[in-house]
Amino acid sequence: MDIPPSLSADAVLPISDRPARGPAERLIIVGASTGGTEALKHLLLPLPATTPAVLIAQHMPEMFTGPFAARLDTLCKMQVKEAEQGEPVKAGCVYIAPGHSHLLLGLSGGRYVCELSRAEPVNRHRPSVDVLFRSAANNAGRNAIGVILTGMGRDGAVGMLEMKRAGAYNFAQDEASCVVFGMPKEAIALGGVDDVAPLDELPGRILAYLRGTLPKAGDGV
Repeated sequence: MDIPPSLSADAVLPISDRPARGPAERLIIVGASTGGTEALKHLLLPLPATTPAVLIAQHMPEMFTGPFAARLDTLCKMQVKEAEQGEPVKAGCVYIAPGHSHLLLGLSGGRYVCELSRAEPVNRHRPSVDVLFRSAANNAGRNAIGVILTGMGRDGAVGMLEMKRAGAYNFAQDEASCVVFGMPKEAIALGGVDDVAPLDELPGRILAYLRGTLPKAGDGV
């Protein structure tokens, strides 16, 4: 069986050289892989219903993403659902990439929307974290907060650096609390991460950043 090429996010969308032009609404953009289903539950459960919209790319087969979103919806204060093409992105809602498509943060009529793409896998994954992160860099810039969680490989590392260069503030799960430290480690090594913290501290640190009261990270990067 042939191994598919490891394409970059260029296979789906180009990196923009223009300033982000989306509305001034905060967004939380999350990527995860191995161990991510439990990590996402721990990240989302403490978040209040008033939290800005969350978009998630979790490496998962398509038959599981719908039930996963439905299960989280029964547990979380935020509304959790599988993302649909063209739907408006609303505060208090969590949008999980369906397992058959890349999830992108798009713009339509001056509003953020979910966009789905069945373009080729990126870093051998569809959905790809790099694709979601690049779309956030292009369209949200400094209004985005990036979060990279446990996972094998390097998907999301380049996209997180692109988000940082566009003005986003980025968090990574620390090694001790990861099932696999691959994705956060690669993002940190590239210089795209602002704050490294244990999983159980990430929700509080994200909320503190949103309030403007985030203390300096103890771990640093």
